[in-house]
Amino acid sequence: MIIRRQKSQIEKWLLKMPLMISCRDFEDFIIQYLEDELPWNKRVIFKVHLKACKECRDYLDAYRLSMAATKEALAQEELPVVPEDLVKAILAATRNDEND
Repeated sequence: MIIRRQKSQIEKWLLKMPLMISCRDFEDFIIQYLEDELPWNKRVIFKVHLKACKECRDYLDAYRLSMAATKEALAQEELPVVPEDLVKAILAATRNDEND
């Protein structure tokens, strides 16, 4: 799980610079950045923020790892089908536990 702190000193410093984005704005632009759909001017600002803010670099790395893991999980073969008798037995046992 990725946990972001309240505004860091770096973010406060970055926001004092003209045309700079906040860490929250950075998060909003990640998908566009990774899909190469960010306009060049926003891309430059994004990269400046990325160089200056270690928290956002770590966040972007974790985001990339998460996306890769998701893609890998979706590419795997489907799980075997659970026998219908087993499903019925589990549901019956659950109902019995609820009634006790």
